[in-house]
Amino acid sequence: MRTVLIALAAPDSVSPGRLIPAALIGIALIVLLITYYKLHPFLSLTLGSLVVGIIAGLSLADTIDAFTSGFGSTAAGVGTLIALGAMFGKLLADSGGADEIVDTIVGRSSPRSLPWAMAAVGALIGLPMFFEIGLVLLMPVIFLVARRSGLSLIRVGIPALAGLSVMHGLVPPHPGPLVAIDALKADLGLTLALGVLVALPTVAIAGPLFAKYAARWVDVPAPELYDAPPAAQDARRPSFGVTLATVLLPVVLMMGKALADILAPEGHAARTVLDFLGTPLVALLIAVIVAMFTLGRGAAMGRKAIAKSLEQALPPIAGILLIVAAGGGFKQTLIDTGIGGLIAGWVENSGLSVLLLAWLVAVLIRLATGSATVATVTASGILAPLVANLSTGETSLLVLAIGAGSLFFSHVNDAGFWLVKEYFGLTVGQNIKTWSAMETIISVTGLVLVLVLDVFF
Repeated sequence: MRTVLIALAAPDSVSPGRLIPAALIGIALIVLLITYYKLHPFLSLTLGSLVVGIIAGLSLADTIDAFTSGFGSTAAGVGTLIALGAMFGKLLADSGGADEIVDTIVGRSSPRSLPWAMAAVGALIGLPMFFEIGLVLLMPVIFLVARRSGLSLIRVGIPALAGLSVMHGLVPPHPGPLVAIDALKADLGLTLALGVLVALPTVAIAGPLFAKYAARWVDVPAPELYDAPPAAQDARRPSFGVTLATVLLPVVLMMGKALADILAPEGHAARTVLDFLGTPLVALLIAVIVAMFTLGRGAAMGRKAIAKSLEQALPPIAGILLIVAAGGGFKQTLIDTGIGGLIAGWVENSGLSVLLLAWLVAVLIRLATGSATVATVTASGILAPLVANLSTGETSLLVLAIGAGSLFFSHVNDAGFWLVKEYFGLTVGQNIKTWSAMETIISVTGLVLVLVLDVFF
């Protein structure tokens, strides 16, 4: 364990006593610039990153390197996925496919059951996907369901986001839980079963039930971003079955990759192929190409119409891409100062229950770095030596405790925070009341359910 903590400690040039003030001042500055001075979040995040690095004691060159590294990796990873997802979403809308899904969901669900249906859809889409990919795929459906049903965007959107987020943190074969399962040598089947057992009530509480109150606090109209032109409302549409199969295609490809990584030996031909096809970038690229035929051609769109739809998908998300990438830069600056390792070191010898300790370590690293994945990986590495004294069931619960902690209170250093804010058209305060509160409810509910299950183990 000492080796792990040394590896996570602050760089030699950084004073540990300056890390917490640096992070707090940087976060406060970002919030102040955005909320009071109305500065664009991209500029605010950039300035906040520089302030954190300087106060923490990083050199100017190292601070800039950290920010640009985080900015570039986020833009290359999440940014490309957002762009492909936006293209897919625009095709889904322009072809009438989103309308077909919306009409089917609204037609078969009462206003009372619609939020529950959206939670189920979010959970299904979010199972094998990173949160950002699932979000951009669901955006057309969330917006159109809200507009057609007459329900608040928050009432419809929060349940879908809850489904996505819970899968992201708690249920394998999502990459986050798989990392923890591997690090802690947990039993995959048992962790999956317990993960589903914890996930279902967590989605219900943080999704449809919480959304009922969140919609009273924040009332915003659904954007018209994915609305089809009026002339296209009665045009030919792809069928519901074809549309659903196209939407689920990237889900199936990524699920195939996850299962191949579990079941097939390394170097096996099937695993090699599925690993390639299930890479998020490749899976979404394939989905866009397939959608050009199943959705575009299925709606009798010509080549020029399809090309125009794809082209028009990118300008509206330019600001979102810059903000999300800058959020990645801010996160990397915090990581490079070593604050995550410092917090983990403080908690490691606290004497708390191992499950509560795991949750708390993940929470603190999540708050410090803004990354659920970083929180999961770091907490798993720190707590791995404690597994020797745990039963198989407790080890699986440890994975879930870490996953729950990694979702706690998303705020300004989390790229997902800005993604939700910009897509939903919320202010920072409104996003904290809805998205950040939802994430916190997921985290706390997940911990409570894990502790309840621990009684039986």
